[in-house]
Amino acid sequence: MMGAIILLHRWLGIALCLLFAMWFATGIVMHFVPFPSLTEAERFAGLAPVDRAQVRMAVRDAVAASGIEDAVRVRLIQRSDGPVYVVSGPSHLRAVRASDGQDARVTSSDVALAIAQDHACSRGLDAARATLLAQADYDQWTVPNGFDRHRPLFRVALGDAAGTEVYVSSLTGEIVLDTTRSERGWNLVGSVLHWIYPTVLRSNWALWDGVVWTLSLLALIAAMLGALLGTLQIKVRGRRMSSPYRGWHALHHILGLAVTVFVLTWIFSGWLSMDHGRLFSRGQLTSAEAGVVYAAPDWAAASPLDRQSISSSARDIEWFAFNGNVYRRERIALGSQTLVKAAETPHEGYTGVLGARDVQELSTRLASGCAAPSVVADSDDYPARSAVQGAPVYRSRCGELWFDIDGADGNLLQRLDASRRAYRWVYGALHTLDFPILMARPRLRDALIVGLCALGFAFSMTSVVIGWRRLRLFLTA
Repeated sequence: MMGAIILLHRWLGIALCLLFAMWFATGIVMHFVPFPSLTEAERFAGLAPVDRAQVRMAVRDAVAASGIEDAVRVRLIQRSDGPVYVVSGPSHLRAVRASDGQDARVTSSDVALAIAQDHACSRGLDAARATLLAQADYDQWTVPNGFDRHRPLFRVALGDAAGTEVYVSSLTGEIVLDTTRSERGWNLVGSVLHWIYPTVLRSNWALWDGVVWTLSLLALIAAMLGALLGTLQIKVRGRRMSSPYRGWHALHHILGLAVTVFVLTWIFSGWLSMDHGRLFSRGQLTSAEAGVVYAAPDWAAASPLDRQSISSSARDIEWFAFNGNVYRRERIALGSQTLVKAAETPHEGYTGVLGARDVQELSTRLASGCAAPSVVADSDDYPARSAVQGAPVYRSRCGELWFDIDGADGNLLQRLDASRRAYRWVYGALHTLDFPILMARPRLRDALIVGLCALGFAFSMTSVVIGWRRLRLFLTA
């Protein structure tokens, strides 16, 4: 039995030692340089005020023109070729022109380039030398599933000093991603390697999921076998413990014992990052809950066309359904908004966000036994952030089931059952060390992540040396 364990650990180690070393090294890079994304601040800064004079269609007519029968959200934004309504339902997305209701998807490279230039200029970026690079469904930075509703995407290089590239949705004409030369470079040696994210593999989600899940499981088995063997091979002489090995094997043994707990928990939690519902719940709504959250409203309640009701400074206007009512919110600045029922106007005492009573009424339709909603604190063990800085996120506890709802736009941010709350700790906390006590001390957390990953890398490199020597002997025997 022991011989079989040694043999399995040896050859799994030879096969996976470079993968271990890569995971630890790239983990350090990822901690400081995350995968490229368009932040909310960047997105909003790139928007221009809506030209009210060109808005000739009412919201209900835009919904009808879109053909999306289950529409629950409508946004009005300004593009270089005029204002458009972006109509979305649970699974569909479409843009129509606010002037005549015609299809507003982007098919022209010239329009995509103009949209990108306007976005850049609004953000104060140099776009004088902007050029269209490609139109494609996938590239290295657009493989995540969140871009599926916007494919194909136009990629535009701004030609600025930072090497900024922006991506334009062909369905809505919105900017959905930006990257810089520095982000791309660091992520090639960070996220792309760590997640095994080459475009050809990641563009096929099912294949990528199976490959990375299997490799992570084999790595976990190798780590568990190594921890078992390392513990059993400890020699005790009096009050001293020592290793029976010499040279690289001794260093591998001693370093392994020093980082056993971290390596096991990190590899285990890394494997769980690929769980996707295999062991833990995914936090998705049931069909009954989705029927409540995504119930299509009577869009006639969104009010007839009234240009004067729209602020001349509004850069992002949204109508959305919440608990059977249609609300309108306007954003003039990043950290502030107006929010009223569609047929109303702001009045004295209005707060600009949904109230706890609104949230409770929806919660009682989602589940029974719901307590009064509470506001999620920034330091909460199960954090949730609003789309608008400073706006509250309400948590409704309905027995063991929790719902987190954004007070700014009514979006349901999290559905937390007991399984999902456990996953937050066994994956999130163990893999990123985002324990509340460490999140309150970011420098200590940085030091721990870098130090532990560096030790894990050093330990993995001893495996590389030992594995190479063993493999060379095997091949020359």
